[in-house]
Amino acid sequence: MLADYHIHTSYSDDSMYPMEDCINKAISLGLDEICFTEHIDYGIPNAFCCDCDKYLDGFKYYKDKYINKITLKFGIEFGMQAHHKDHFEKIFHKYPFDFVLMSFHQIEDKELWNGDFQSGKTQAEYNRIYFEEMYNSVKAFNHYSVLAHMDLMRRYDDAGEYPFEKSREQIEEILKHLINNEKGIEVNTSSFRYKLKDLMPATPILKLYKELGGEIITIGSDSHREAHLGSNVEYVREILKSLGYKYFATFDKMKPVFNTL
Repeated sequence: MLADYHIHTSYSDDSMYPMEDCINKAISLGLDEICFTEHIDYGIPNAFCCDCDKYLDGFKYYKDKYINKITLKFGIEFGMQAHHKDHFEKIFHKYPFDFVLMSFHQIEDKELWNGDFQSGKTQAEYNRIYFEEMYNSVKAFNHYSVLAHMDLMRRYDDAGEYPFEKSREQIEEILKHLINNEKGIEVNTSSFRYKLKDLMPATPILKLYKELGGEIITIGSDSHREAHLGSNVEYVREILKSLGYKYFATFDKMKPVFNTL
């Protein structure tokens, strides 16, 4: 069973990849199941907010067209900030999602990717605030399946890799909350194309999640174009097995389905 559970198409503002091209590529790669996770973000000018009505119409059309060739799931990526949770509540209840990623692309209504959030703060400060926002959000909002790229800050930290042990206490509290509420984490394979030194989340987080009893884990390429799709999914499966994981999750109607690694 091969699945990619983090995929963006032209329904997301930052991708030009047509959904049908994506589906055909997934079939050619031998993927059994894919989940589209188009962007919804609030709080910044020109935030990524897909038109969910058009997205759902397109998804239904292609799901029917390819029903005997590949399993397609209807997902979304919520770029969460706790003070915007009401927007996400409305969207969640309006559409029939199979799967919801909770991500953190902005903090304090400032972007991570361009350094606006980090500006004027020490590395210790912006890492602490990043995980504070994550913890506050998972306590405030429950309509999600897994945390995507949990340590995304590593992708945009110009000061270099921030030691895991300095954030361990915060990360452990977040993971305990996830486990207690039957939520999971994602291994995001974009770490390879961004040339990070470790997986995302990093291996110490994956080990800690397992030690605490975590079982729900998905694998996603964070694909925005053809070259990204399915990238390193099989390799990550092998790494998870080496860490002692026995299963990875797919989702149906917001319920996890456990698949043998």
